[in-house]
Amino acid sequence: MAFQQDNEIASTCKAKFQRVSARKARLLADLVRGKAVPEAMNLLTFTHRPSAQTIMLNVLKSAIANAKSDYPDPAALAIGEVKVDDGPIMYRMQPMSRGRAGRIRKRFCHITMHLVAVK
Repeated sequence: MAFQQDNEIASTCKAKFQRVSARKARLLADLVRGKAVPEAMNLLTFTHRPSAQTIMLNVLKSAIANAKSDYPDPAALAIGEVKVDDGPIMYRMQPMSRGRAGRIRKRFCHITMHLVAVK
């Protein structure tokens, strides 16, 4: 049950400054984009991507809760657009050989999810 482009946006959820790299979160975003909400919940629950799985599942649950007043049945919703953008990077130092310091980049991302009503 994929969505059409002309469907109205039922709800939006943004999760900013999430401690997962955008590349890892995009793998799950590509997996659920365009799917119906129950199918997407099932995919996210049983996919083994521990770093991004809980974050994407929480974003989806929050978007469903935002649409609860207008659409009490989540089966009437589909995931329309999922954007995963890069966030800031924290730099840390790791001691290396010969007195040098190696740079460790701890990446963040911003996730935006739109749910649309399926006609």
